[in-house]
Amino acid sequence: MGPRITVIGSINMDLMTKVGTVPQQGETVLGEDFTMVPGGKGANQAVAAAKLGGDVHFIGRVGNDLYGRQLMEHMHQQGVSIDNLEPVTGFPTGIAIVLLSEQDNRIIVVQGANQAVTPAVVEMHEKVIAESEIILLQLEIPLESVQKAAELAKKNNTKVILNPAPVHFLPETLLNYIDVLTPNKHEFDQLFTKTQKQSRKSQCVITKGKDGVVFTVNDEEKTIEGYKVPVVDTTGAGDTFNGALAVAISKGKSISKACTFANAAAALSVQKLGAQAGMPNMKAVQHFILSNRQKKGIKD
Repeated sequence: MGPRITVIGSINMDLMTKVGTVPQQGETVLGEDFTMVPGGKGANQAVAAAKLGGDVHFIGRVGNDLYGRQLMEHMHQQGVSIDNLEPVTGFPTGIAIVLLSEQDNRIIVVQGANQAVTPAVVEMHEKVIAESEIILLQLEIPLESVQKAAELAKKNNTKVILNPAPVHFLPETLLNYIDVLTPNKHEFDQLFTKTQKQSRKSQCVITKGKDGVVFTVNDEEKTIEGYKVPVVDTTGAGDTFNGALAVAISKGKSISKACTFANAAAALSVQKLGAQAGMPNMKAVQHFILSNRQKKGIKD
């Protein structure tokens, strides 16, 4: 195993419905398919990193219910350490209702037990954070818990990657703890004013879907082009990107090489149905990158 990656975040059961047309207010439409799959941004990113060979630990909470037991077993099967994933009473397991339509998705999240990942819970796990190369965070647990996790990471010289989704105002104190911020273009525009964009862009890796990834090195903006691939389901593509980015950075890759790797992993993920089911392994990503370089006549 390589350096440890600890994901602190949400875990949900995703209730996925495929529809030809998204219903308007007051309208009923017939769905084409329904399935339940493990999800939650935190869990998705943990599984993505584990599938790519990361030594991944997960800090989170589920309800003391059927979904919670199923999710814990699933995470264990995916190779994620669940020593710090615990059931709680008083909250049901979190769920996400996902509408799939026209090669895109709309998602409603009910936090449930993810609300129980409090600052006190995070503080209980300082040793896990201190022993990690990277912690990976999102915004589906309380913001004050994200802040506490980033603060403890900085105290212990652990790198912090924050995926600011769902988008939420981020205080300067939190931003100053973050090593890499991974908004998509929409989130980046919502998070920052024009002046803030200039001061924060060196911190950001901005994902743009089919248009690739934008990041800054030595004050120079760089773009990695997206891949033209057949899209089946975009659910979890951003989570795949974040998990892959964490793995690459934990292995000492430059931000450019890490983004190239994560961009390819995300491109592979959209070609299959389901967030975690579509996540690739290391061999698949390496083959995909190599074959695309060969197609373009690029030599290593």
